[in-house]
Amino acid sequence: MKKSCALFLALAVVLVGCGPRNGENEAEKLRIAVIPKSTNNVFWKNVHAGAVKAATELDVSIDWQGPAKETDRQQQVSTVQNFISRKMDAIVLAPSDSRSMVRVVRDAGKAGIPVVIFDSGLDSNDYISFVATDNYRGGQLCAEKLAEVIDGNKVVVLRHSEGSASTMKREKGFLDRIQELMPDIELVSTNQYGGASVEKGLQVAQNLLNRFSEIDGIFCPSEPTAQAMLRALQISGKSKQIKFIGFDANGDLIDGLEQGEIHGLALQDPFNMGYLAVKTAVDHLKGQSVEERIDTGVNMITPDNMNQPRMQELLKPPVKEWLDE
Repeated sequence: MKKSCALFLALAVVLVGCGPRNGENEAEKLRIAVIPKSTNNVFWKNVHAGAVKAATELDVSIDWQGPAKETDRQQQVSTVQNFISRKMDAIVLAPSDSRSMVRVVRDAGKAGIPVVIFDSGLDSNDYISFVATDNYRGGQLCAEKLAEVIDGNKVVVLRHSEGSASTMKREKGFLDRIQELMPDIELVSTNQYGGASVEKGLQVAQNLLNRFSEIDGIFCPSEPTAQAMLRALQISGKSKQIKFIGFDANGDLIDGLEQGEIHGLALQDPFNMGYLAVKTAVDHLKGQSVEERIDTGVNMITPDNMNQPRMQELLKPPVKEWLDE
């Protein structure tokens, strides 16, 4: 009887050792939480696709979760806290606010979970790497393009939202550079915020156009503010009268570029940003050294260069290849 039991146990060990381990391999994969500012607009879908590509190539598991609105800071805090409690291997985070996310990022570090910050900055150094556009330089590019095409000197800036580090740097880069290039510039309005909602931004944009009858140039530092301003210009009948520079792109903004209603858009590379953010987290977990700051690039697209191969790559990242939509 003892020999039979011993034989049975030996056989069981062999079967376990030689049997399929797909479930175990799945369980053993590194788990990376990827938390965007929002899950709704084109920019974040491109980021998501890049993150999925990295996860597939590196054979890790990602959990993509974020608030519906960029302004829902408490929801993003709760999401980070949830992933900390789930003991993820790493967190990849685009802070909706540079200050409100400091505490939970510190909590992640205390829990032994490394954090990669991407897209927008954080008011602390409790992270292993920052993967983002050089947003200050992006703002400078916008100023340079507006200074090139503008006919007068009256300029309006429709800001994004307070606390958003990425767009604040774009706004500063624009304002610093435009005043260098145009010493006689008249900044008609620089203190209005369109926010992350096109609907809210449209109201603010229309108020600006109604309030100031003489405007020669406009700068908007984000996709929602640029789309809101484009709609307001179209509704007012001024869409081809005022030189307009925006940031990021979607179908409506590209149509505006083609129709001569927009004179330049600063293009980031969100697909590459999502890819590199996940890759950086995985490299760190595998003991490789990572750079503290990774610049994912920014380009100025205009009606003249929009059909160039590089611009088409940025406008049409392979989202459908990596996301089931």
